[in-house]
Order: sequence, then C-alpha cells, then structure tokens
Amino acid sequence: MSTTLLLAGTVLLIGSIVQGTVGYGLNLVAGPILVLLDPMLVPVPVLLVATVQAVNAAVREFAHVEWRGVGWAMLGRLPGNLLGVLAVATLPVLGFNLLVAFSVLACVALSLITWSPRPTTRGLVLAGVASGAFGTSASLGGPPVALLYQNEKGPTVRATLAAYFFLASLSSLVTLAAAGQVTGEHLRAALVLLPFVLVGFVLSGPLRRHVDGGRMRIAVLTIAAVGSVVLIVRSFS
Repeated sequence: MSTTLLLAGTVLLIGSIVQGTVGYGLNLVAGPILVLLDPMLVPVPVLLVATVQAVNAAVREFAHVEWRGVGWAMLGRLPGNLLGVLAVATLPVLGFNLLVAFSVLACVALSLITWSPRPTTRGLVLAGVASGAFGTSASLGGPPVALLYQNEKGPTVRATLAAYFFLASLSSLVTLAAAGQVTGEHLRAALVLLPFVLVGFVLSGPLRRHVDGGRMRIAVLTIAAVGSVVLIVRSFS
C-alpha cells in the first residue's frame, strides 16, 4: 500500500467515525485533505466508500429511518445536482464557494439564536435542492438536510441521513459512470480504502450514546460550522 493511500485511509477512518456517530461529516472531514493528497481520490473513490458507509448506518438503525423525509429531500436533490453543475460551469469558483459556506454559517447562527428548523415537506425539498447544489459544487451537501433534523433524536438523525446519503451518492455515481468518469483506478483505490471506513464505522458504534440525549444538536451544528470554515480556507488556498 502506498503512503498516499495509507494517509487517505487514516483520514477516511476519522471521517467514518464522525459520520457514524453524528450522521454526517465523512466528506467534510476527508474531502479537503484527500484533494491535497491525490485529486484522483475525489469524488469517485470517496463516493464509493461513502455509499457503503451509508448502507451500514441505515441498516444499523433501520427502524428509525424517516422515509418520508428521505423521499422529499431526494425530490429536491435531483434538480439541485443540475444547479450545482451549472454553477460550476458558469460562476466564479471562489465566489460561489464563499456563498455556500456563508449560507451554511448563517443557518447555524440562526439556529443558535431564534430559528428552530423542522423537517417539513417544503423544508425538505428546499434542503434537498441546496444539498444537491452545494454538494455537487463544493462538497458541502450534508449540512442543508442535517440542519433540519438537528432537534430530532440521534437514531432518527443518523438513520435518515444515512438512507438519504445512500440514494444521493448512488445517483451521483450513476451520473459519473454514464459520463465515463468511473475507471478501474477508482475502483482499486476504493477497495483499498474501504477497510478503513469499515473500521471507523465499527468504532463509531459505542460513541453514539455520547451525542444522544440532547447533544446531537450541538454535534450537527458544530460539524456544519467547521465544514463551512474549512471550505472558506480551502477557497483561498
């Protein structure tokens, strides 16, 4: 195993622990670092291992998946993907990345002050659109949906986000494969990285209880804020 893949695996292991514990965060933790290690690792290999992570998380707490929320969020995700592609093709990367980051930070700030978001039908569709656009253009697709569930119980947050991320990642992979962007090199890298993600998922099991019982909201907001700050720093790098 090369040093690059070993480092990438370690980063993904940490990201997998975070996502398995809170419900999202793997891409936020791993994406910026993996791009620096080897741009080939993003997005296809990360999407492949993230899909496995999502399946495991959804199965682990399957009874708590809120399928209604998953469906409405995915309805918004598909046009959101197109908006993200359009943004990448037509808008200045720096300006749009900063817009994404500050939009998420504004939502975090409002949540701390007055906003008490709920996963309503309209909110889920809009969050799905934002997730698709932000995820496709800036790898920050988790916060829009996660913020809506910040006041829900831990198992509901983790299971619902896992089911949503599975479908979202799968749709992205199908699109990339249809465009000829999935290669044998990507598949080999994903196979090497997969054990790290699986170990991280297993380690996240006993950690879940530490964010349940009122701490889930703090964890969701913290990861969203950190991801936004990382995107801002990466944009100016």
